[in-house]
Amino acid sequence: MENVCGEWNVLQDLTRHADTGQKLPRALFDKMQAAKNFQNGLQTLRQIEFSLFDMRLHSDFDPQGTQTIQQLLDEVRSKVAVLIPPAFNRFPNSFSHIFAGGYAAGYYSYKWAEVLSADAYSLFEESGILNLTTGLRFREEILAMGGSRDAMQSFVAFRGREPTIDALLRHSGLVTAN
Repeated sequence: MENVCGEWNVLQDLTRHADTGQKLPRALFDKMQAAKNFQNGLQTLRQIEFSLFDMRLHSDFDPQGTQTIQQLLDEVRSKVAVLIPPAFNRFPNSFSHIFAGGYAAGYYSYKWAEVLSADAYSLFEESGILNLTTGLRFREEILAMGGSRDAMQSFVAFRGREPTIDALLRHSGLVTAN
């Protein structure tokens, strides 16, 4: 729900300067908004790179084969990365999410969670950020259900359809709003 904190009409009532008690100036908010998507394209590609590496490593990598883990990562990078790290970089050695963090073949869930969050929030954008009906529907169909039903069923019950990437692309500044 951090999306709500990017809304001027919400933020102006939540913020105060620690010393002066003054509300966040609109000019500073506007500067923050202008900078929020800086390098989002590169950041998105990096997440895609990590996700593809993770999936490939856990689906079709043969530890007995001739390809090394680093070579697999280099292959993924050659297809999606804009900035290629130097040859001495050994990122897989420190990628604890997939080797020690329980995300094996699931690193993509970070980006998937962003898709769901942005798409769910877009209903608030459509109906009004502080719309009571939408808020109650979110509480009933998402929060109150918790893990008692499949997450996709809860999302569809709230949003009225399956998720799309449109809102995430818009929120990330990768496409313009229609």
